[in-house]
Amino acid sequence: MSESFIQKLFAERIGGENYGKSTAIYKFEKIKRAKRSAILDFPDRPLIDFGIGENDEMAPDSVRRVMCEEVNKLENRGYADNGILEYQTAAAAFLKRNFGVVVDPTTQVIHSIGSKPAYALLPACFINPGDVTLMTVPGYPVAGTWTKYLGGIVHPLPLLPENDFFPDLDGIPADILAKAKVLVINYPNAPTGKTATRAFYEKVIAFAKQHHIVVVQDAAHMMFTHGAKPFSFLEVEGAMDVGVEVHSMSKGWHMIGWRLGFVAGNSLIVKAFGDVKDNSDSGQFKAIQKAAAAALSDDNLWQAAQKKYQRRQELLVTELTKLGFSIQMPQGTYFLYSKCPKGIVGGPDFANAEEASQWFIREKSVVTVPFDDAGPHLRFSVTYEAVTESDEIAYMQRFAERMSQTQFRF
Repeated sequence: MSESFIQKLFAERIGGENYGKSTAIYKFEKIKRAKRSAILDFPDRPLIDFGIGENDEMAPDSVRRVMCEEVNKLENRGYADNGILEYQTAAAAFLKRNFGVVVDPTTQVIHSIGSKPAYALLPACFINPGDVTLMTVPGYPVAGTWTKYLGGIVHPLPLLPENDFFPDLDGIPADILAKAKVLVINYPNAPTGKTATRAFYEKVIAFAKQHHIVVVQDAAHMMFTHGAKPFSFLEVEGAMDVGVEVHSMSKGWHMIGWRLGFVAGNSLIVKAFGDVKDNSDSGQFKAIQKAAAAALSDDNLWQAAQKKYQRRQELLVTELTKLGFSIQMPQGTYFLYSKCPKGIVGGPDFANAEEASQWFIREKSVVTVPFDDAGPHLRFSVTYEAVTESDEIAYMQRFAERMSQTQFRF
């Protein structure tokens, strides 16, 4: 059968005429395939899944009640376009109450259909062909993907233990800086668990002003800050001059799948985002925005979620330490990020984190996520399904028993 003419029409950004012909397999697809095989080969050995990167419970009952009420109101049927004032006002109040950040809800806050579309659309506000987006790695890749779609260039900034998981802004080559327009950072950082310091944010702001670069701070895990008060980029003097912060309702409020977030900060950036967004979507369902406004108004909700995942991390740190992992409690997120073992005593070597991850699934039915972007590391997520604290302890006991005969080489 001859090849369809459509094959020759695909844009270069997704592979051109070779679109769909690549045999490369994305790491998460490899994980899915390995999980399926482990389930088939060992039906009596349930998966212990530390690979899931999303909350394991529904949105709080109080939020769902508001949603049930609002979904039946006639006035919520229409397009929300660039958002409703009720949600923007709740977001502004949330920022003021928790961080002392004052923003105008009409000009400095705008909703997005989850944070993911924000990272897709913000590059469209600034990136022309040949422009550069600076991005910390490992991290969420969407802003980089869209930078490339737009003909831009992504310059990675590795997050290394020796730099305390901060990017080396001073080491960026001059020719890259000359073309750079956007810097994407993420703190608390996923997956490393590092939180930002005031000194770091001050350096970012000075860097942005010196080189005329817009800052996009990914705050998805902000409310999962452990042992300290959550800290906003927008709290720091000068932040509003150079950037925005992107928040997600998915993490701190368990609104996974509801698809809602907000962008807050510099009014000109917010306006540009709104103009691009207005030509991309017609807004999230108003009932969802009203339910989210209720969620933002109750700080007990995010505080309960934070305590839950910190408790689970403490349990997992204990078990991984027993296995020889050199790991400490992260400062934030619901991830643990650890240097990868080099192999198994009396068993195979691991050339990289991907090989180690595949071994965990194949041999132990334990799911982790590999990262080889900045040296081989494994990411463990504590978003496994467990209803009670007793269930969490039982889950850890199963993990300990599963790994009891294994000795790692580091």
